[in-house]
Amino acid sequence: MPKEILKHASKTALTLIAFAFVGTAMLAFVFDKTKAPIEASEKEARLALFKQILPTSAYDNDLLKETVQIAPNEQLGNRQITIANIAKINDKTAGVILEAIAHDGYSGDIKLLIAIRADSSISGVRVLAHKETPGLGDYIDIAHGEWIKLFNDESVNKTPAAQWLVKKDGGKFDYMVGATITPRAVVKAVFKATQFFEANKQKLFAVEK
Repeated sequence: MPKEILKHASKTALTLIAFAFVGTAMLAFVFDKTKAPIEASEKEARLALFKQILPTSAYDNDLLKETVQIAPNEQLGNRQITIANIAKINDKTAGVILEAIAHDGYSGDIKLLIAIRADSSISGVRVLAHKETPGLGDYIDIAHGEWIKLFNDESVNKTPAAQWLVKKDGGKFDYMVGATITPRAVVKAVFKATQFFEANKQKLFAVEK
């Protein structure tokens, strides 16, 4: 290969390496500068969501720091490790915020955030993500209706297992005509989460001092 071609190829390679180095350095700089603000924004958003289902008067600790890892569990529907946030008052567990997934939604998974008080009653439930039909099945989202608030103050002690169904199936929970699959999946997921809570109280409360 002629020397001139080799020389040109070498210059091209060095130029590409230099651009790659500079590009990587710039990306690292931008990541370093934006990492903290992004993390702070995510924390604020999560705390704002927590406040919707568990009033700040119900705890005096840092919910983001008091956590318990939850291994994959059929009752919660999580196929990967998730985090339960523990609410405390005077170092005594006052409630738990769990993540649950309904895999039988009309259009796929429905991710839920469920706050359960120490007395086993539900403080609140919110939908984190879903793909349900806009204008029909999406009424489970608080942004589109109040239906999700039907779970407020519910518990396995208050409502028998046989009643944790939509009314069409003989249960107590209302639903929108023409969109039964979605609420049916949510009711089932919330009920199973309460069962998980009952079966795992000891582990969830083990972080008490």
